[in-house]
Amino acid sequence: MLPKILISACLMGLPVRYNGSAKPLLHEAVDRWKAEGRLVSLCPELAGGFAVPRPPAEIERAMNGDDVLDGRARVLEVTGGDVTAAYIDGARIALAVARENHCRFALLIDGSPSCGSGFVYDGSFSGRRHAGQGVTAAYLQRNGVEVFSDSEVDFLVEKIAALP
Repeated sequence: MLPKILISACLMGLPVRYNGSAKPLLHEAVDRWKAEGRLVSLCPELAGGFAVPRPPAEIERAMNGDDVLDGRARVLEVTGGDVTAAYIDGARIALAVARENHCRFALLIDGSPSCGSGFVYDGSFSGRRHAGQGVTAAYLQRNGVEVFSDSEVDFLVEKIAALP
């Protein structure tokens, strides 16, 4: 049986990002997986209770999703609102959906305080980014779901091809 892949809803072209936009991921493998019914689309932020649009949010003090999960950092909106609990709720729901659908892999949008897996923004709302994971990416990884960013589709293709 071919593995299913949890994918950020914005990468599927759904306008769920904080500003109401999408980030459609155009890649032959993604098109094939979609046609095969192997993609499970989810926006952890909407799952956590957010609306569209919503204020931008970043993980404070150049920290990352692991720091949030371990209680060392918060996710803050540009307005100053603490939205940490909703980000953690969204991560928990993402894991539940991944498990329900037998997703071994996740393909998530980079940079997001939820889904970033290669980088996240530093909490200053100045556009500065640093290496790290968002809350959902970190939570999925901790629970055995392999996470790939939108720039790593070819690595995911190779990983799937190497499966027994």
